[in-house]
Amino acid sequence: MTESRGPAADRDGDQNTRRAPGTPCWVSLMVHGPEATQAFYGALFGWEFRPGPQQLGPYVRAVLDGNEVAGIGQLPPDRHLPVAWTPYLASDDVDRTADAVRLCGGTVGVGPLDAADAGRMAIASDPAGAVFGIWQAAAHLGTAVTGVPGTPAWNELVTYESASVAKFYETAFGHAQKAVAAADRDYVTLHVDGRPVAGVRGVGDALPRDRGPHWVTYFETADADASVRLLTELGGHVLEPVRDTPRGRVARVADPEGARFALLQSRAR
Repeated sequence: MTESRGPAADRDGDQNTRRAPGTPCWVSLMVHGPEATQAFYGALFGWEFRPGPQQLGPYVRAVLDGNEVAGIGQLPPDRHLPVAWTPYLASDDVDRTADAVRLCGGTVGVGPLDAADAGRMAIASDPAGAVFGIWQAAAHLGTAVTGVPGTPAWNELVTYESASVAKFYETAFGHAQKAVAAADRDYVTLHVDGRPVAGVRGVGDALPRDRGPHWVTYFETADADASVRLLTELGGHVLEPVRDTPRGRVARVADPEGARFALLQSRAR
């Protein structure tokens, strides 16, 4: 996480509108044990669950105070894929965006396909191998609320180096990019309509060998320290302990199946 986080108006604004292309609009997690995973996140974030589209197998949407905030699905038992949170980037035409991803050196692994009446989707990876989704909204516009505990607050790509990968997203999705000036940091923010929507962090050889380039979703919490204690009680793992940053207190953690994410206690606005 860096100081380049979206403005408060972006976090608290009306989410019941179609997102501009390139904006992260949804996050989804595919796991081997969905029932145990639902129990974990339900206890950690207060989520409840309702059925979602089943095109890729069993899938539920996490609901917070009646608002849909994330998805959890079941991995096919015969496929040994990494368990990871995946952000979906908005598109007005997922087929055209998928073609652009391929032309820019990325890979489209699933779709494009219709998700019932919710929308049209694809799952792809950038040239370095980080997996992301593409979402063309219909009935389902994406995350319905942000800025409160238990909701996605930011998405950050952890990769080898930022320059070439940020260029890929700029070309495929139309992002503008802005480097964060720091002698000891390789960090770029991706912008849509002049506002930051995601980050790209180059870590070189510090990238986990068992994971490779990957996206990390930050979830808002009212108390990072208390959430970390609860997470460990629930069987989760702390990857980097709570630390202070310009935007708040942050911890990098993993759930019991190993899906990495971050907890963010934002500074008071």
